[in-house]
Amino acid sequence: MAILELAVGFFVLAVAAGLVGARGVAGMSMTIAKWLVLAFLVLAVVSLLL
Repeated sequence: MAILELAVGFFVLAVAAGLVGARGVAGMSMTIAKWLVLAFLVLAVVSLLL
């Protein structure tokens, strides 16, 4: 669950940075959040299969 919490944290950071106007930080945070969600989904599927 820690990966999912980190993903939500980066998503909130991306939204906040987007509201402030820091596009670089928002884009990077959203990219990290997407990768963390992808890693969470892959690990969840692997753990369900094993």
